Amino acid sequence: MSIVPFLIGVAGGPCSGKSTVCQKIVEDLQSTAGADQASLVTVIPMENFYKPKTIEQREMAIRGNYNLDHPDAFDEKLLFQTLQDLLNGKTVQIARYNTGKYEHVEGIMDTIAPVPVIIIEGILIFYFPEIRNLFQMKLFVDTDADTRLARRVLRDMKQHGRNLEYVLAGYKNFVKPSFEDFCLPTKKYADVIIPRGADNHVAVDLIVQHMRDFLKYKPRKSDSQPPAEHTARARPH
Repeated sequence: MSIVPFLIGVAGGPCSGKSTVCQKIVEDLQSTAGADQASLVTVIPMENFYKPKTIEQREMAIRGNYNLDHPDAFDEKLLFQTLQDLLNGKTVQIARYNTGKYEHVEGIMDTIAPVPVIIIEGILIFYFPEIRNLFQMKLFVDTDADTRLARRVLRDMKQHGRNLEYVLAGYKNFVKPSFEDFCLPTKKYADVIIPRGADNHVAVDLIVQHMRDFLKYKPRKSDSQPPAEHTARARPH
């Protein structure tokens, strides 16, 4: 019988450390996995589900003049269908996204098979109710605005060669207001809030331990959800 993936959603503001938290969870889970669990967990970035952009829109994004953090920028229907397919035991194809060029990589599709744990991370992963309701665990990485801005400036300038003026314009005009309007309000849906991101070892250890407990059950398609007492609801400080 096919695997029923345990879906984890990881939300938080841009440059809050979502990817680092996901990486830490994967590393900790894999460190205790057996040889037969080499593909125990998969991470899927929400950015892979950006709607295609025109050349003009991509140029605007580079200049910090296009809102990439608005719900309308994402193809939520495709993301929902992809997650449904994975939950139904189907292997899916996901277009790879180039964050530096703000476009999908032409001709490159990543094959994702159902595995015991699938993590979806993105700024608006809890914004769409039909997607939010699919997650069995919801995490929100809570990092202060100054830290997120500093990380964004360094990342965009060093990794993508962005102009500082464009980076700051995009943050002021779109990133900050979109975070406050669309991302931050979804914090209330989180089961676990993670202040300071991957530096919060207590929170990360709690999550990893819960996942280890869950994986002992190795649920199949005919099995029910894990017992309620195994659902993490704590909000570490």
